[in-house]
Amino acid sequence: MDFLLQIANYFLFAFHTVLIFFNLFGWLHPRLRKLNLISLLVTFGSWFLLGLWQGWGYCFLTDWHYQILRALGETNLPSSYIAFLVEKLTGVMPNAKLVEVFTLVLAIMALLCSLVVNSRNRNQKKGSSHNI
Repeated sequence: MDFLLQIANYFLFAFHTVLIFFNLFGWLHPRLRKLNLISLLVTFGSWFLLGLWQGWGYCFLTDWHYQILRALGETNLPSSYIAFLVEKLTGVMPNAKLVEVFTLVLAIMALLCSLVVNSRNRNQKKGSSHNI
């Protein structure tokens, strides 16, 4: 059973980390822009809509990963997955409030960028269909 938990742990660590970077930068690649916007909307939906019941900033991926980590014996996990990543990658636990603000600001900036480029793409497609 520990073997399966370890596989799930490594998978979620990799997947969640890649998803965070995709949320932040996926809007840069034209083919990924729509998927990036959907991913950001799901992320904000988890934080704010599910957060109404689970607490602000709730992330179901973090919850699942932390359940696995606890089953593997981890304790004292930070409330923020970003803080968890920073600690795992650097060995330093960052200030929780700073991580919250930093995460929210970057996520909002990524959402705004994604909305702008997706809107621009849609307007360009509408404009080009009139030229046919």
